[in-house]
Amino acid sequence: MKLQWAKELEAIVDPQHIKIDEPLNKYTMTKLGGPADVFVMATTEEQAGAVVKYARKNNIPIFLLGNGSNMVIRDGGMRGIVLNLSKLNQIHIEGTTVYAQAGALIIDVSKAAAAESLTGLEFSCGIPGSVGGAMAMNAGAYGGEINDVIKSCKVLTREGDVVVLSKEELELGYRKSVIQSKGFYALSSVFELKKGNKEEIDATIADLTHKRTSKQPLEYPSAGSVFKRPPGMFAGKLIQDSGLQGKGVGGAEVSTKHAGFIINKGNATATDYIKTIEMVQQVVKAKFGVELETEVRIVGEDVAQPK
Repeated sequence: MKLQWAKELEAIVDPQHIKIDEPLNKYTMTKLGGPADVFVMATTEEQAGAVVKYARKNNIPIFLLGNGSNMVIRDGGMRGIVLNLSKLNQIHIEGTTVYAQAGALIIDVSKAAAAESLTGLEFSCGIPGSVGGAMAMNAGAYGGEINDVIKSCKVLTREGDVVVLSKEELELGYRKSVIQSKGFYALSSVFELKKGNKEEIDATIADLTHKRTSKQPLEYPSAGSVFKRPPGMFAGKLIQDSGLQGKGVGGAEVSTKHAGFIINKGNATATDYIKTIEMVQQVVKAKFGVELETEVRIVGEDVAQPK
């Protein structure tokens, strides 16, 4: 079936952007993940919509992969079609309005805004994700979040239809949105910012970048901050106080630099990473009675065991 899907998709996407059994660890921040049956890289929004419609029409599972942050793909990979939008990365600015496609990195959008003396997106200068991913989870950091600056978002429905959602219709909450809850696919976003002082904006970005690089284990592959913040508490502090830093399963380890991160020391499997997440949850629950909820998405299939 994979060969047939790939062949039929050539009517929609350039064949050079279609790959069979493509390893997904090449596209994830953790450097983990098994193969995709068919990996498709769309170069236009129209192509993305047509691929989704093809998948729905033929009852083929489809998964949207941005820049692979904030997720763990299991070692068995993904069945069906994995659609990648990283080539949809255009950013342009008109006045105080910033337009950004889903594949653009939110860090690059914050830099483009800063170059035009626009303030409001400084908080995102250290978020290692795409605009699409940031929209889906209402990404936030350092006291700011997407909800503060978003005006509207163009999405694909699960059927492949294009819809523009207003800020209210996006139903943005803590690490959630209607994009996530309804399985939509973000295509592009419109941010409304304010004119600011370029020196102050640059200074804020420099300060936040320093905080991130000095406190986060950026020298290792990771999914970013693994757990949501429990009400009135910090996940990293709970993990640290549980004595879990430096501990893990296989090649995965709770970072000694920031307890909220689980790193791939270089030889981890996705199974190692997931088992380390579960180990942290169990220990924190036993010690403090707090159930840590994952912020990262865990997707895909385990490796099939021989019968």
